[in-house]
Amino acid sequence: MMYKYQNLYKILIDAAKDYPRAVAIFDDKDKLRYGELKACVDKVGAYLQAVGIGFGDRVAMCVSNSQEFIISYLAITAIGAVAVPMNTFLKNEEFSYILKDCDAKILIASSSLSKELIKLNELESLKKIIWIGEIPKALQNTSSYEGMDEELGESVYLDVNLHPSTSPSLYSKSTRNVKFNDMLDHKYLLSIPRSPTLNDIVHIIYTSGTTGKPKGAMINYRNIFSNLEGAHSRFVVKKNDRFIVFLPMFHSFTLTATILLPLYTGASMVLVKSVFPFSNVLKQTLFKRVSVFLGIPAIYTAIGKAKIPWYFRWFNRIRLFVSGAAPLAKQTIDDFKLKFPRATLVEGYGLSECSPIVAANLFDKQKPMSVGLPLDGYEVKIVNDEMMELPVGEIGEIIVRGDCVMQGYLGLPTANDETILNGWLRTGDLGKVDDEGFIYIVDRKKDLIISKGINIYPREIEEVLYKLDEVEAAAVIGVRDTHADEEVVAFIQLKDGMDLDEKAVRAYLKKHLANFKIPKNIYFAEELPRNATGKVLKRVLKEQIKDKI
Repeated sequence: MMYKYQNLYKILIDAAKDYPRAVAIFDDKDKLRYGELKACVDKVGAYLQAVGIGFGDRVAMCVSNSQEFIISYLAITAIGAVAVPMNTFLKNEEFSYILKDCDAKILIASSSLSKELIKLNELESLKKIIWIGEIPKALQNTSSYEGMDEELGESVYLDVNLHPSTSPSLYSKSTRNVKFNDMLDHKYLLSIPRSPTLNDIVHIIYTSGTTGKPKGAMINYRNIFSNLEGAHSRFVVKKNDRFIVFLPMFHSFTLTATILLPLYTGASMVLVKSVFPFSNVLKQTLFKRVSVFLGIPAIYTAIGKAKIPWYFRWFNRIRLFVSGAAPLAKQTIDDFKLKFPRATLVEGYGLSECSPIVAANLFDKQKPMSVGLPLDGYEVKIVNDEMMELPVGEIGEIIVRGDCVMQGYLGLPTANDETILNGWLRTGDLGKVDDEGFIYIVDRKKDLIISKGINIYPREIEEVLYKLDEVEAAAVIGVRDTHADEEVVAFIQLKDGMDLDEKAVRAYLKKHLANFKIPKNIYFAEELPRNATGKVLKRVLKEQIKDKI
């Protein structure tokens, strides 16, 4: 396919030139216009160049929903570096693994998340941590960016080829921690000797893998632009649209569909710092005249069952609801149509490895329980274990081919060979297609659990459980609740003569895993069911648990 742009920064340049006064971001009472957004991106990009970040270097982000997330992401990619957005719900050990795996040179972090991030300051691979907000108290003995003023000057032309040896103080331990806001107090001119092209990596999204450790899916600009072009066409996005952004920005769906898509079309984003309280999401949706609302099934289930004020139902401007990350329950779809008869609810399907959107229902045609047709330019097939295509209506693994397919997992050639075959990406999802090509998701071939739109891999939790001396065997499964979302459930078999209770297990897990990975239910079994080779039979556990959830 042919694409109008080669990189994201060129979109921003055109937007700032053609409609500089148009609002790019609504943030509570603040507005950031496209001209102002480009100026902020230039400043942060120039600073990253000054500290030695060059083309292809990885810059990690652990940033809460904010203008700074958007500015940082665009600045990183503007200078040809690679953004690595990290799940803000992770714990120190998990952050450390990702930073080492991607060899990040810089970490941009929200100070509100410092509890799990402070120890990362000890990582030798990190040249600097840029803090959004105040530098954590434990690091107050270090100096802030203000200490560099004399060297950088009020207005300085900073080149991407600036080498650390020319500015040694920028790398000294005393300036390892920098305030993000201080960067915006100075005027910088951004120089980009080498602009990214379609084949260059734009970001790395970490997703759960078969080894239990997160895997970095490498996404290039071609992947992203194919998604943006396809979504722009499928959702009939217009320049006067306003997108609500309340889901975590680190999520591939949020990043592509609610941040980059509005930027691509010159539309506006309405930022909400958190989904809680949800009443604030509805308030911002109404007052900021949001027209495109993107969410996950858990959100739509809550809206479908909640008592929505009559004035919201009458005066909201929403024309399109989009659901992704997991299948919607039929009851949710039915409840929604009754409450919002003037809007269209479109269900889609995707995965991080596909940038992430693969398919979505048509704006003017939806089929119940279907995730729609592939976006323009993408191919989807249903195959058996031998990768042979199955007839219409038969259930098999969903495979995808097109410009959306990732460039591979970072540093994992074996996993790449298993996942991408002759350009076809094996999704691990089970589904079927009808005679019109509409896709229906049936189940997942792998053990991957999706809870509230977030991927959770059971083996990662099991590996932590196995570290407990009392545990002989452990198995973690996902069980669907009444809203078609999944709950994490753990089964534990104790060693003979050993004793352990649920409270102790939870306390241990909370020290090593993000809260969303902690099982909702923990059951102790005398013996876990196994097959002839000793593998735990999780399908048997799922049958046993049906009556308990």
